[in-house]
Amino acid sequence: MYKIAKRIGDVILSFIGIILLSPFFLLIILFIKIDSKGPILFKQKRVGKNKKNFYILKFRTMKITTPKDMPTHLLENPESYITNAGKFLRKTSLDELPQVWNILIGDMSIVGPRPALWNQYDLIEERDRYGANNVLPGLTGLAQVSGRDELDIKEKAKIDGKYVSEIGLKMDLLCFLMTLISVIKKDGIIEGKKS
Repeated sequence: MYKIAKRIGDVILSFIGIILLSPFFLLIILFIKIDSKGPILFKQKRVGKNKKNFYILKFRTMKITTPKDMPTHLLENPESYITNAGKFLRKTSLDELPQVWNILIGDMSIVGPRPALWNQYDLIEERDRYGANNVLPGLTGLAQVSGRDELDIKEKAKIDGKYVSEIGLKMDLLCFLMTLISVIKKDGIIEGKKS
């Protein structure tokens, strides 16, 4: 029953979000276009519910010469690829805003495990152990507010599994509130390979 209510809530909140955020979208679009050449949106293949692939949307924060399908924290020198507009968008997490469309059309939920890249085979396999590939991925999730890029694969998958086993209104509200705090504090973001 909660899964139905959760989906209805996702549709309503994402629809309202698109309307309310549209002025900010226009400002961000102008910022991106003035700052660098390339498309406004960045599309990337991710793993969705039941391991069905979909394309996640983000505001483009990197140059068009950036290697494709590689997490930023694994790049040798990520700062050289990130645009000036991108630095601001990433620090404030505003680059994630287009995912309200992914939520509206049913690719994602507001809260759930963050969708893995299609080629993050180790994370996908580890999540299978906990059933974390069997729910809609989220804009934010328990692993996101428990360390984000600082977590290793096994720990991240285990936390995603904890979310799945305890999924409910209390867990979703906790993740959402902790996300607001993490965004303000800019917790757990790593750019470039971990030493």
